[in-house]
Amino acid sequence: HEMTEITELTIGRLADEAGVHVETIRYYQRRGLMHEPARPDHGHRRYAADAVKRVRFIKRAQVLGFNLQEIGDLLGLDEAHGCAETRELAGRKLQVIEGKLAELEAMRSALGGLVRQCDAGLAPRGCPILHTLGAD
Repeated sequence: HEMTEITELTIGRLADEAGVHVETIRYYQRRGLMHEPARPDHGHRRYAADAVKRVRFIKRAQVLGFNLQEIGDLLGLDEAHGCAETRELAGRKLQVIEGKLAELEAMRSALGGLVRQCDAGLAPRGCPILHTLGAD
């Protein structure tokens, strides 16, 4: 017999297919990112097969640094007309990431210098890290 394509999924199967936990799906529903299908009188809710793509979209967007509010905005854009808006959102997110990277690099440099001072044992007044943190 022929294999038929699955057109509806239980929440467990949706979670498995998308590589997330069931609670992740429920959380996305509470946040308005996913539709919660009606429960039939006798049975389990069934999700359309395209729900897997939606969950994967959300997860990929999170990996790129978008928060759930921003992802909701992205999901609301019409693909045919939303490219400029999507580009603007992505550009702003890139600026935030670059700012965070600059902050992290400054922190790395400062901590690296303090660790080198500790390792060299040249601090005249005890621990240079504690001295720096306690400096006025």
